Amino acid sequence: MSRDLILVSLSLMTWGVGEGMFFFFQPLYLQQLGANPVMIGTILGFIGFTMMISHLPAGYISDRIGRRPVLILAWLVGCSATWIMGLANTLPVFVAGSALYGFTSFVAAPLNGYITTARGKMSVGRALTLISASFNVGAILGPILGGLIGNRYGLGASFRVAGFVFLISTFTIFFIKPQPVSPSNHSSLRKDARNLLSPFYIKYLILIFFVIFALYLPIPLSQNFLQNERGINLVKIGQLLSARSAGVVILSLTLGQLNARIGFLIAQVGMALFTLLILRNGGLLSYFTAYILLGSFQTAKNLAVAQGRLLINKANMGLGYGMMETVMSIAMLLAPPLAGILYSRDPTWMYIVSFILICFSLLFTILFSPIKTEMIEAGLPEELELT
Repeated sequence: MSRDLILVSLSLMTWGVGEGMFFFFQPLYLQQLGANPVMIGTILGFIGFTMMISHLPAGYISDRIGRRPVLILAWLVGCSATWIMGLANTLPVFVAGSALYGFTSFVAAPLNGYITTARGKMSVGRALTLISASFNVGAILGPILGGLIGNRYGLGASFRVAGFVFLISTFTIFFIKPQPVSPSNHSSLRKDARNLLSPFYIKYLILIFFVIFALYLPIPLSQNFLQNERGINLVKIGQLLSARSAGVVILSLTLGQLNARIGFLIAQVGMALFTLLILRNGGLLSYFTAYILLGSFQTAKNLAVAQGRLLINKANMGLGYGMMETVMSIAMLLAPPLAGILYSRDPTWMYIVSFILICFSLLFTILFSPIKTEMIEAGLPEELELT
């Protein structure tokens, strides 16, 4: 592993500790600040909107000026947003901080591009899942700390402690080296745009939208479901969220070794099992197993991006990654409001509907994905340039 990948891994591992302390507790804190399930779903959808609008500009800018400046900006903004949330004592201020934090998801496209370029001889799928595993190693500890701190001092304290942790992560990211920017002209830009509007790429974007929507639907309100419907306290929820991060590490390191298409299908099966285990109400052991499988969602996202890399050019990698992240963010924007509506009518419905949709997503991936197993095994067209 290169020096830069090690630095990115360390920075993300530290960030994972901080984010794990509060991120999945946000719906519970929104509830404490007076939001009902429909409001929570709507707010999370709004945060998803800020995520959605950020990816394409960031991807384009990183292609033009380089990825390192965009990465540093994301770290600085994320750190500031966390302090806004931690110091907020009203719902509007907290939502503003959450929206700003959601906006920093623009880091995804330049980060994926940075990892892809610095990966050496690793496959794209293995590199992306390995970095995701690094983040989630830190995120294993984060929810446990967040649950303990939140249970004793209030959830707001978890955000403030996370703000200090983020300062360490931000310091580390300043030491990564810049990467060369691919030269471009008007002719190549027009060619790149046609590439990103090809029927194969559009078909793939539609597919991953449906898959991510189906997988994400039960996630935003699951902590509320466990607390309100199953009587699980904050400490136990923190432990479950740590199990989820451990699941991301395990699944990323295992499925990342496989062909990305096969791993993508297995990750969808993992999320289907998650919905069934939560519905089963088999006690804490069943919930811990479910939350380990919940790591399938992040793994599925990484493997979706790894497959999509086959359909974009090296020169517009950031923009191409940005389009994939935008489509996935739209799915994650639309899912929470529907989850809130389903929850308000019957809390179990969001799991039932998600399971049905995942069954269809598996079928659609098998039948309609433009990316086949042999394409992934053949590697990138410019593989020699990258390695």
